[in-house]
Amino acid sequence: MNFLVTGGAGFIGSHVCERLLKNAHSVCAFDDLNNFYDPALKSRNVNDLEILSPQFTFVRGDLTDRGAVEQLVRSRKFDQIIHLAARAGVRPSLEEPALYQRVNVEGTVNLLEAARAGGVNKIIIASSSSVYGINSKAPFSEADPIFAAISPYAASKLACEALGHVYHHVYGMDVVMLRFFTVYGPRQRPDLVIHKFARLITAGQPIPVFGDGSTARDYTYVDDTVDGIIACTEREFGYEIFNLGESQTVKLTYLIQLLESALGQKANVNRHPNQPGDVPITFADISKAKDRLGYHPQVKIEQGIPRFVDWFRKAIIQ
Repeated sequence: MNFLVTGGAGFIGSHVCERLLKNAHSVCAFDDLNNFYDPALKSRNVNDLEILSPQFTFVRGDLTDRGAVEQLVRSRKFDQIIHLAARAGVRPSLEEPALYQRVNVEGTVNLLEAARAGGVNKIIIASSSSVYGINSKAPFSEADPIFAAISPYAASKLACEALGHVYHHVYGMDVVMLRFFTVYGPRQRPDLVIHKFARLITAGQPIPVFGDGSTARDYTYVDDTVDGIIACTEREFGYEIFNLGESQTVKLTYLIQLLESALGQKANVNRHPNQPGDVPITFADISKAKDRLGYHPQVKIEQGIPRFVDWFRKAIIQ
């Protein structure tokens, strides 16, 4: 099949492109290579994918440029779209809420419209565990009420989920929304906590810890997330939402201990007050994904952190 992967130069996107290429599909990655983090890292991912397969092409472009998105979809005859491009992160969204709505919401509308006009009936869209807000129960189920977002980023993802349902209901498109839970692994964005802490610990610099370290996240190794994404490409759902998590919570204090062990260095902790927009826990109920997708995450955090550190050490030598 012929796939369009938006955000294909990024962390999760480059892994999805790699898996699709290894499965003998054609892949076009669409990415604006913005400076949210070092564009050279994303360019390196693109270069590696170009080396991996002649079936890979890269188009640099902006989701908010409706004409460019429509022209790309119209010209390439894609079978499916995997939409991963977005302005990411809860804390940065507090500083630029309008930018997050423009890129994430308007950009998603542009892509859905281009898909509808271009005859691409199936689209898989990245959502986020942040849509659950401060949930009163755990683990979080897709059936839980989700109308209490506490960050502009979460609000933008809620809007995208609603738009996906509209395009299914009105236009008959096959739309899958995937709620990712704190994905980590090789090529992770440098602003995310595992990569950031590894870099600071290695440099002997203090790591910023917000709160008392009791916050817990459902860290999900990137290979497991990609398994779930690929499973969604293999069947039709109408409109469906799936959690893709590990379904195991990890406290921040334990995560730091795992990083210290894998790096062979102690962390110097610099404590700060809790951050607005942060939730105390994320925890995925993945029973629906197990039943409908055959999704069974394999990599526990005790295995995943050493794997990440192996990649990190090689990456900083390059």
